[in-house]
Amino acid sequence: MRTARLEVPGGSLYYELRGSGPVLLMIPGGPMDAAGFQPVAEQLADSYTVVTYDCRGNSRSPMTGPREDLTVDLAAQDARRLLEAVGAGPADVFGSSGGATYGLALVARHPGLVRTLVAYEPPVTELLPDAERWHASNERVGEIYQRDGLEPALSWFVEFVFGGEPDTGPRPDEPTQDEAESAARVSGNLELFASWLIPHIGNYKPDMTGLRAASTRIVVGIGAQSQPQHMTYQTSRALAEQLGVELAEFPGDHFVEASPPAEFAARLRAVLGAAG
Repeated sequence: MRTARLEVPGGSLYYELRGSGPVLLMIPGGPMDAAGFQPVAEQLADSYTVVTYDCRGNSRSPMTGPREDLTVDLAAQDARRLLEAVGAGPADVFGSSGGATYGLALVARHPGLVRTLVAYEPPVTELLPDAERWHASNERVGEIYQRDGLEPALSWFVEFVFGGEPDTGPRPDEPTQDEAESAARVSGNLELFASWLIPHIGNYKPDMTGLRAASTRIVVGIGAQSQPQHMTYQTSRALAEQLGVELAEFPGDHFVEASPPAEFAARLRAVLGAAG
């Protein structure tokens, strides 16, 4: 694994490269950073140059501009800059949760850079029939954060997205040093997530006209253990329906970092290899 840094206007992006071959860019969502993809990325490094990174404002990718600059469109431009920095020609892109939303914005604006986008459970509530209710819930997270603090805001968020505390799978009693460091970084990202990113990601209106016209093959992924009451289950189905594509089921649930890495990587490899 090699690490590098890309200087961008208003910030600096930390990224990691594994393996060799065609580029596969993996975009994390919410407070997650590059470490969440590590187990899956290592499984894929025999076939791809896997690029994982910390989004601007998270973990090891500091921002120097104002928080108000952090939008879905800016995140998509950061992904574009990374693709241009690491290789020529169209790349494959996998985005998880909010990272999938960033991937949709990337493809709508720069379809020539992306061969296949796998958008895994993007929270595009704009596509739901009761979008206004979901938009209001996203906005309320920030209001609760300002009034009551981080923990109540996140509790509200988990409740309206998943209907209660999600099952993220078993964890070892004693985390490794790398796992402990990763957890500490992600914990440090939660303030930005609750105070700013949730409504900007969740209320984003995807450019469906641009996506339908794009040369990019778009795959909408969903977790086999995701439930119909989960917001991201509903948004994934709505996006696939509006794009006229079938849902691709993956092992696990919404949280890629908690999914079985070998099985998840095998499924992603199969989905990417199905391009023809």
